[in-house]
Amino acid sequence: MKKNIFLLPVITATAICFTACYQRAAKVPTIPGRPASIGIIGDTADVLTPVRGGVVLIGGGGNVDGAFQWMISRSGGGDVVVLTASGNGSYNHDIDSLGKVNSVETLNITTRELANNDTVANIIRNAEMLFIAGGDQSRYMNNWRNTKVNAAINYLLNEKKVPVGGTSAGCAILSGLYYSGEGGSAVSDSVLANPYDPLVTLYNNDFLHAPYLQSVISDQHYMKRGREGRHVTFMSRIIKDHGIFPRGIAPDEKTAVCIDEHGMAQVFGVSKACFILTDSLKKPELCEKGQPLQWNAGGQALKVYEIAASASGNGSFSVADFDPAKASGGAWYWWWVENGQLKKKAI
Repeated sequence: MKKNIFLLPVITATAICFTACYQRAAKVPTIPGRPASIGIIGDTADVLTPVRGGVVLIGGGGNVDGAFQWMISRSGGGDVVVLTASGNGSYNHDIDSLGKVNSVETLNITTRELANNDTVANIIRNAEMLFIAGGDQSRYMNNWRNTKVNAAINYLLNEKKVPVGGTSAGCAILSGLYYSGEGGSAVSDSVLANPYDPLVTLYNNDFLHAPYLQSVISDQHYMKRGREGRHVTFMSRIIKDHGIFPRGIAPDEKTAVCIDEHGMAQVFGVSKACFILTDSLKKPELCEKGQPLQWNAGGQALKVYEIAASASGNGSFSVADFDPAKASGGAWYWWWVENGQLKKKAI
């Protein structure tokens, strides 16, 4: 039986309004003795359970129950920690309702002081499953990068090897190459017309170090918000500025890419995910400030594998090496850019 239960107020229409108003007027209430904690369901005593590693990239727009269940199964039913910087404690109940776990706790880490707090870092290190909520990834970058929380997350990813997932902003920071979103959200049409638009803010492996994602840049809300063009622009800038030919992973809303400890991915949810391959023999022909992106290569600049999601997981793609021969359950496309216009065709 679960004990030591701490819950935020029951969410009703009135409570939602009250909570929103309260958070604007004051700090989100925390659990005494547990800095940054804004809610716990379950047993506060630490447990050790057998775990299997894995990374989950969710495209935002709503939960993907199958992805949470995939992570819970790999956690061994241990302690789950949710990280946020926006006071969102709703994941506690969502996750607890989907499988048997010892506890679920949300930490609202809004300052570098909290991100360097030993108790906060130790709560994370003791987790058997970690989930990073959506919001604004620049807050995560600015408040967590090069802190004890940063080190604790990387410890879970690479040493303890527990399942770690993120949605929207949480997904964005899990790839080694990432878009910070500082200053505002880049829009496909604008950045295709000018790849050096000030909103194109990219970083190279200075934050989280998830297995198999060192050369990957992710994007989210993909088809829903028409972000294919900006994602391709990000990749062109990485080639031009860093000399790295990146790979892309992009789940649409309510869709998750679940990558196991061997680097094999399946797609869960209701929409699609794209896996994008670049080729070192096919550089962008024109990637300059104030000029439309040109990345044609005879209509074969980027090779893209698209997998439709299912509730229980569909398709297979090797994120470990992006080997096309190992892909199944989806369809291949060529993508290219002509004079700032993204084009696609089936292979």
